[in-house]
Amino acid sequence: MLETNFPGEIKSASTAAHKAQAASGGPVAVAIVTVSDSRTPDTDVNAHYLRAEIAAAGHIVSDYRLIRDEPEQVTAVLDDLTASAARVLLFNGGTGIAPRDTTFDVLDSKLEKKMPGFGELFRILSWAEVGAAAMLSRATAGVYHNTLIFSTPGSPNAVKLAWEKLIAPELQHMAWEMIRKS
Repeated sequence: MLETNFPGEIKSASTAAHKAQAASGGPVAVAIVTVSDSRTPDTDVNAHYLRAEIAAAGHIVSDYRLIRDEPEQVTAVLDDLTASAARVLLFNGGTGIAPRDTTFDVLDSKLEKKMPGFGELFRILSWAEVGAAAMLSRATAGVYHNTLIFSTPGSPNAVKLAWEKLIAPELQHMAWEMIRKS
């Protein structure tokens, strides 16, 4: 039986069963990576927001990095954190189309399994807030070295939208999918 909770969202019995089973997996270790040439740890409002939200959801912030938007730095932090205890990496910043925006390019070239639905849904939801400018976002997600990777624009509204509407509701389920046996 299908239940529609709001326009566009359909929940099936099998999805509900997966989520229930995933909930028994305990807290998820999440690393935050802010990609910015201007923010500092004190002015990184996205990291402050995500730390609070991750903790409120019962998960663990396992690491935090603030790096410049340089391909070498994005690659290095990606490789370092996928070798850590983090099961999920949340990148914010560097997803636009300006020459300095390289986060998407690095991550897109590294992802072993891509989740195109994340970027598609992010742009649909963004369109309601920013209109046609949503097409400038190269938000992306996927899997690299058995770790879930999410990358969003660096604006606080974009980070909040991605966390609240897309990542948080499915975080436990996605993390469980990464470790379960078929």
